[in-house]
Formats: sequence, structure tokens, C-alpha cells
Amino acid sequence: MLSAKVSLDPVFRIAPVRRRTFGSFVEHMGRSVYTGIFEPEHPSADEDGFRTDVLDLVRELGVSTVRYPGGNFVSGYRWEDGVGPVEERPSRLDLAWHTTEPNTVGLNEFMRWAGKAGVEPMMAVNLGTRGIQEAVDLLEYCNLPEGTEYADLRRAHGVDKPHDVRMWCLGNELDGPWQVGHKTPEEYGRLATETARAMRMVDPDLELVACGSSNSSMPAFGAWEATVLDAAYEHVDYISAHAYYWERDGDTASFLASAVDMDHFIESVTAAADYVRASKKMTKRVNISFDEWNVWYQRGPASRPPRDSWPVAPRLLEDVYTLTDAVVVGGLLISLLRHSDRVHAASQAQLVNVIAPIMTAPGGKAWRQTTFYPFAQASRHARGQVLRTEIDAPTHTTERFGDVPVVDAVATHDEESGEIAVFAVNRSTTETVRVELDLRGGAEEPRLLDAQTLTSDDPRTQNTEQDPEAVLPRPNPRASVENGKLYVELPPVSWNVVRTA
Repeated sequence: MLSAKVSLDPVFRIAPVRRRTFGSFVEHMGRSVYTGIFEPEHPSADEDGFRTDVLDLVRELGVSTVRYPGGNFVSGYRWEDGVGPVEERPSRLDLAWHTTEPNTVGLNEFMRWAGKAGVEPMMAVNLGTRGIQEAVDLLEYCNLPEGTEYADLRRAHGVDKPHDVRMWCLGNELDGPWQVGHKTPEEYGRLATETARAMRMVDPDLELVACGSSNSSMPAFGAWEATVLDAAYEHVDYISAHAYYWERDGDTASFLASAVDMDHFIESVTAAADYVRASKKMTKRVNISFDEWNVWYQRGPASRPPRDSWPVAPRLLEDVYTLTDAVVVGGLLISLLRHSDRVHAASQAQLVNVIAPIMTAPGGKAWRQTTFYPFAQASRHARGQVLRTEIDAPTHTTERFGDVPVVDAVATHDEESGEIAVFAVNRSTTETVRVELDLRGGAEEPRLLDAQTLTSDDPRTQNTEQDPEAVLPRPNPRASVENGKLYVELPPVSWNVVRTA
């Protein structure tokens, strides 16, 4: 058995736990909306056609914000198609995913769903095929009370009170040549700046997100952020980051260390933003909205329908996740929390059916994928302040990242309750690690409140419709207080939550 030590002290803090870290994403893509959150014929459907079994799982997951309506979809979206009487709404070709969008669910339906789910909406505007005026019109429709064309149009559509959306994405992934309306950094930087300026003329207190690089392997990564922010720095609050991870060619060790790449990504974007801040001699900091992240296997043309077919809500990107995938998701959550000083919001992509923690069968049941549990546990137990942790652990060699510690961890401290929550992953595929938790500055005799572990004898185990509880968090019997010290054994390929006071 390997040994490791995680040291922390409530005095040494990184930043407050940001509730928006636990955001998600609903895009008009695949079955995310239709037979995902919305299925009027389903036995659980409410009066608005929303699946209440899915709503229950969303609340259990602990989602704070939901980004909508895309994603690639938003770069060709006409928001006016999705408001007003449903029977009068047009069907449109969605060029992003080669499907047909019926617009049965649109802006007001989504806002109604968000209210029922208890989540904050995070809207994206189309800066692919549209621009400043359309963004301002949408903002007027959403946020103004009455007395103007679009505010009164919303009221005519049966929504008297404004939606009061605070957080807005200025387009999506416009550095990507796959994007409808792909732009150079100079083109996008100017458009984002002028759109932000106009939107703030309507509502100066908005929180605006400029598009960063679609991923860290883009040729212009870093330079894109610097160029866009050189134009838009004064007018935006966040720069976005997107990253997806998957196991490549059976390289499980590197896959389990994916958070090493996320750490580097965050620190690189932070450096680019701070370079612009320094060059402009400004005190304001632009922070990061990591508004797309997850494990994603299905990539490329195979993820879209055939060229001669434009179906409505086909099955797209319905990855079925393993225990290993869940441990990677846990590691990515650790990275996001560890960088709470600069990552002020994040959105796991996506929420239902499409690379999602929640899956549904049309007309049937909904269930939790393996990746549901790290997110739900982190959202539930991460409270108060994120603490600095010092990790002394053995390393092992990975093909992509070199030598990495077999244990990664982050901790939070809730001053009100005195509770410390430690979130940890064991990246080893073969070795159990006995971890000493050195809780400096805490009680002389730590009190173990709970220890939960997500693991399996077979790291390929999945939760499926037929076996939805194959992988569950379970109490860890190998957690104990001995001679005033707290110890816990982390099985190979595992996600762990230890709570103490």
C-alpha cells in the first residue's frame, strides 16, 4: 500500500467557494431538450411538458446555473423563432448539428423550466450570423419591464415580469472553423466589444463573457485571448474556457491525470488576461468562465446525422460513462475548485442525454450516470472557503504529462459549521493509497463526520438503464482517527469525499 499526506489549514485560503462553479449546460442538440428536459407525453410530465423525474435529478445534482441555448447551436439561432404561440413558430435547419429545430421549446419555456429547477439562467447571444442589434433586442425582451417594443412583446407572450438574466455569453467558440460565423480574433474582439458596449447601455450591471479559445490545442491559443481582451477588456467580466477529455489509445494513466491539463489551461488563460491587464495599467481583473468541460468520446462527422437527413432531436453524443470517467470528472472538479480565485463560473456540458450526468429513455425512466456523483457531492459539500492544500504523494509516469502525483485533492472549510470537506482522487490503477489528512489549525482531536468513496472492482463499470446503480458512492470503512490523526484509504481509481470537524 502506498502512503500520502494532505496538509491544510483553515487560515490559508484560496478564495470563496463559488456556487456558479457548479453550473451546467442545455443546448438544442440531440435529446438534451426534446425527451430530455421536455417530453409532454411522458408519464411524469407536468402541465408545461417538463419531465418531473428529470427536474428531481437536476435538483439532486445541485446545479447552480444553466447555460442556454448553446453551444454551437447559438451561432445560427434566431431567438424570435422560439417565442410567441408555439403553433406559429417556424422549424429551422440547425447547421451546427445537421438537424431540424422545431422551436417547440424556446426562451420563455426554458426560463419557466429554470425557475422550476431552481437554477440561474446564463444566456448566450448569436454573434455568428447576427450581431449587436439582435443581442440588444434579446436583452430588451428578457430584462426590460415594459414600455418598449420587445418588453411589451414578452408581456404579450404571457410573461409580465422580466427574466432579469445577469450573465451573458457573447457568442460561442468563434475561433473554431467549424463554427457558423467563424471569425479572426480581431474581427471577434471588435464585435464582442461593440456588442458589450451596446448591451451595457441597456443594463450597465450585466456580467459579460467573451469567447476564449475553444480548447488549448487551437493554433492561436493564448494569442486569441490576448487579442480579444486587448479590444474588449474594459467591457467584459470573463473570458471563457472550454475543454473536453477522453481516453486516448488505452492510455488510462494520462486520462486519469486530465486535471493536469486543466490546471495548465486555467493558468495560461489567467496569464493572458493578466498580461492585458498589465499592458493597459488597469486594476480590474477579468476572470474565467469555464463554461464547457467534461469527458467526451464521440467526435467528428460520426456524431452528426447523414448529409441527406435533418432529423428532429436524434440521438447524438450519448456517451455512457464508466467509473474511470467519473474519477476524471472528479479530478476536473478539484481543478476548478483549486482555481476559485480566477474561475468564477463553470458549466459542465451537458445536463441531460448529451455527454451528460443524467440520461433518459423516451417515455421511460431517468437515471444517474457514474459522473453524476462527483458533481453532486462536490456541489453539496463544498462550502465556505477553498483551502490551500499541500500534497505529498508518490508519483507515477504518464505518457502525456510525465510524472504526476497519484493523489490529487482540494479542501473547503465552512466557518459557520466548522466542517472541512476534502475531495480526493486516486489516479493509480493498481495501488491503494493510505492518506494522512493533516488538519493544522483545527481541533486537537479531529472528528470524522463521514467518508464516501466511488469505486468499483472493474473501472469500466457503467450505470445503464438496465443497471442504473452499478456504481454508487458508499461509506468508506477504511477512514479512521488514530492517535489524533485522520487517515483514509483510497482504493485504485476512486473519487473520495471525507468530511471532518
